[in-house]
Amino acid sequence: MTVRRNVTPWVSAALVLTALLTASCAGETDESSRPEASSPSATPHGYVEGAQEAAEQQSRLLLNDPGSGNSRVLDLVTGEVHRTARTQGAVRLGTDGRFGYLHAPGGTHVLDSGSWTVDHGDHVHYYSAAVRDVGELPVGRRAEVRSDVAVTAVTDEDGKTVLYDRGELEKGGIAPSRTLEGTYAGAVVPYEAHLLAFADEGGTAKLVVLDRKGARVSFPDVKCEEPRGDALTRRGVVLGCADGALLVREEDGAFTAEEIPYDQDVPAAERATSFHGRPGSDTLTAPAGDRAVWVLDVTERSWTRMDTGRVVAVNTAGEGSPLLVLETDGSLHGYDIATGKRTARTTTLLTGGEPAGTGGSTPVIEVDRGRAYVNDPKGKRVFEIDYNDDLRIARSFDLDIEPVLMAETGR
Repeated sequence: MTVRRNVTPWVSAALVLTALLTASCAGETDESSRPEASSPSATPHGYVEGAQEAAEQQSRLLLNDPGSGNSRVLDLVTGEVHRTARTQGAVRLGTDGRFGYLHAPGGTHVLDSGSWTVDHGDHVHYYSAAVRDVGELPVGRRAEVRSDVAVTAVTDEDGKTVLYDRGELEKGGIAPSRTLEGTYAGAVVPYEAHLLAFADEGGTAKLVVLDRKGARVSFPDVKCEEPRGDALTRRGVVLGCADGALLVREEDGAFTAEEIPYDQDVPAAERATSFHGRPGSDTLTAPAGDRAVWVLDVTERSWTRMDTGRVVAVNTAGEGSPLLVLETDGSLHGYDIATGKRTARTTTLLTGGEPAGTGGSTPVIEVDRGRAYVNDPKGKRVFEIDYNDDLRIARSFDLDIEPVLMAETGR
């Protein structure tokens, strides 16, 4: 294994979910113009207590084996592997760019990966800190967790949502700050100092915008049947619906919702219900059943359906990068999004034949600005792929656990 020390920094506008800010730079004046700036005791611009700032992205992989309960954090810059608390029986692993959320039947374990990015648009801060186990959220495997710089919204399987103080999570504690009234369908998504939610009203899901106290402040005039799936992009929040998606945006305090419908009739089994893409990109992907893939160009407000063969996982870095599809032959395939033609293919990455399991227990593809990562549970490995070089295998990491669940942080 070769340690990668030169990681391409992500300098484009990032997802708010990965910009986990504990010290805001908004409204700051030029530090060099302040008399105290020359003082050795002055607090540096962007300073975060307990963290080290770096010149490059500090990516890490969160890994878990549900069978044994063993978890690891793999530092992709140093190659170091950190041991963390055991979480047995997890069925999903989610992340907001810094924290991992291991959803198990008895609760949701919160793990601080110790790596994150703060993107202010004109400049970026990259941070690293110690890996630590934060504790348990009292919700089970079907809970949905979404975050921004101030709050973490946790919606349980009954649609009840509790807001948690983000600052307390960053300090290593779990402190609920408010329980929202009513029930909501799917995840409640923090966005632009508000909350986006689908209110469950008599079997009909209605999009509402809430303030941080839970009061409804806006009702965009759109319909969204059977909402499922969401993603935050530079253009706004994408919310999956039965007939396509909604793009929700905020400008000067006003919220709008724009429909992005499919250009064809889509059976329920082939709808986009989970979105994948590189943080900061406006290109999203989703499985279209088990033999095709959806590509959603948020900028152009358009869907493209690509027949790829039997799909295990899909992702893309967008912006001219290939569509990456892990197929049931155990290989990673690259497709030109514009033409739909396959352009590259790796050797077999997955050990033991066709992947088993469903949902979060299948292998995944994690993508950042320079590399993609594929987990091989049976082989106890993770592959790093240079997707800009014909899917070249740049590195492989041998592990002492089966990395069934995987998520990347620090982006």
